[in-house]
Amino acid sequence: MHMEKVALLKEKYDLLINGEAVPGSSGETFTVYNPATGEAITEVAKATRADVDHAVEAARAALTQGKWARWPASRRGQILNKIASIMRSRFKELVELEVLNTGKALSAAKGQVMQAIEDFELYAGAVSTIQGHTKPVPNGFFHYSVKEPVGVCAQIIPWNYPLMMAAWKVAPALAAGCTIVLKPASLTPLTALALADICHEAGVPNGVINVITGSGSDVGSYLVEHPGVDKVAFTGETTTGKDIMAKASETLKRVTLELGGKSPNIIFADADLEAAVNGAVFGIYYNTGQSCEARSRLLIHEDIYDAFIERFIEKTKQLRLGDPFSEETHVGAVISQAQWDTIHSYVQAAEAEGARVLCGGKRPEGKEFERGHWYLPTLIGDVTNDMRVAQEEIFGPVVVAIKFKDEQEAIRLANDTVYGLAAAVWTRDHALAHRVTGQLKAGVIMVNNPFSTFPGLPFGGYKQSGFGRELALESLDLYMETKSVLSYVGPKPLNPFGL
Repeated sequence: MHMEKVALLKEKYDLLINGEAVPGSSGETFTVYNPATGEAITEVAKATRADVDHAVEAARAALTQGKWARWPASRRGQILNKIASIMRSRFKELVELEVLNTGKALSAAKGQVMQAIEDFELYAGAVSTIQGHTKPVPNGFFHYSVKEPVGVCAQIIPWNYPLMMAAWKVAPALAAGCTIVLKPASLTPLTALALADICHEAGVPNGVINVITGSGSDVGSYLVEHPGVDKVAFTGETTTGKDIMAKASETLKRVTLELGGKSPNIIFADADLEAAVNGAVFGIYYNTGQSCEARSRLLIHEDIYDAFIERFIEKTKQLRLGDPFSEETHVGAVISQAQWDTIHSYVQAAEAEGARVLCGGKRPEGKEFERGHWYLPTLIGDVTNDMRVAQEEIFGPVVVAIKFKDEQEAIRLANDTVYGLAAAVWTRDHALAHRVTGQLKAGVIMVNNPFSTFPGLPFGGYKQSGFGRELALESLDLYMETKSVLSYVGPKPLNPFGL
C-alpha cells in the first residue's frame, strides 16, 4: 500500500502555547498511528493539567492585554483571509497530512480541506455583520448595544474530520475576537497543530490560539472545568457531550454541542431509484461511515424495498477500498482497532437479534488489508427500529434497512430515536417532501441529494444531537456577548424617589 512522504510531517510535535512550540511539562509523548497500515508515524507531546493552566493563562492575557479583540473587525477579517490563502498554497500538504493521520480516502480529504479553507473565507466576510443596535427609549434616554467576544474558548475537536471541525470552530471564534485553547483528538492531532502554525504565520497574535494535545479524559476534562475558560465548544459523541455540559455548569460556561446521530434516509415509492441508491450509498459510506450525520438508517417504502436493496448491494460491492492516497479509492480505513471492534460488535449484536447481514460484515480479503483497520461496507436487513443497530450510533460503514408502509409510519420511524441531527427524503412529489420535512425532528434535512451542508448553511441538531449551529452567520453569536447600554442624556437630574 503506497504511502507518500508528507512535507508537513515532523518527527515530533510539541504543544503550542503563547505562540511557541513547547514540550509538555512532564516530557511525556504519545504515538500517533496511520490507521490504514497500523504504523507509527510520529510522536506528540502529552499535555498535563499544568500545561492547560499555562495555555488558558496565555489565552486570557491575549484577550485582556492583547490587541486581537480591540482590532477593527475588518482587520481580523483580513487575517482570516490570509489564513485561507496560506491554506490554499499548502493544500496538497494539508490533504496528505490528513490522509496519513486518519486513513480516509484522498477524495474525502480534499473536499474537507477545501471546506476548511472556505470556512475562513466565509467568516472573513462575516465579520462585517458584527454590529450593535440603537433602540427607541423614553425621552431623555439614549440606548445602544454592542457585541463583545465571549472570552477564552475551549474547543474540543473529534477525530473524524480533524481539520474541517477545527475550522468550523476556530474561524468564527477568531472573527468574534475570542481567544482559543484548541484540544484536538489524541488520534488525530496533526492538522490542528498545522492550522495553528498557519494562523500565526498569517498574523494572529501570540496567545490568541493555543493547542493542547493529550488525553481527553484528563486534560480535556480539566479544560472544560477550568475557571479561566468562558465557553466550551465540543463535537463528539453524546455521552461525552452530556458530561461536558455537566462539568461546564459548575462555572456556568457558555456551551455549544454538536453530538451524535442516527439519521434516517427515507426512500418513498416514487423516488428516482437510481438517484436514491447513489445518494444512500454515499450518505453512509462517505468518510468510512465515520460521520455524525451519516444516514445510517434506510427507511424504504415496502413497494420498492426489494428493488432498492438489490441495487444498493450492487453499488456497494462496486466501492473500492484500498490505498487512501489513491484517487480511485472510495472508502478508507476505520480510525482505530478499538473502533473496528465496536463496529463489528454491533454487527454481531444485530445478527443475535435476528437481523441479517446482506453484504459486508467483516474485514476485506487481501494482503493490503491484513494490517491497519479495514471494514467492508455493510448492509443489515430484517431490522426493526427497536434493535440496538437501529437506535445506537455505530460510527462506521454500517447501514440498516427498515420497511415502512406509508407517510405517517415513515415520519414516526424517522423520529423514533433520541437523536435529531440529520435526515434525508427522496421523492418526486415536492408537496410530500415538504410535508415530511416539516414534521422531522432534525436540524439538517436533505431532499433528493446526499449533501448535508455548505459553508454558510447552519449545521446542528435537535434532541440529544446537541444545540447551537455551526458553519453559518448564526455561529458568530455563539462567540459573542451582547452588552446593553442605557444612558440618561436629559437636561434635568433624575430623582426617582423624589427626595
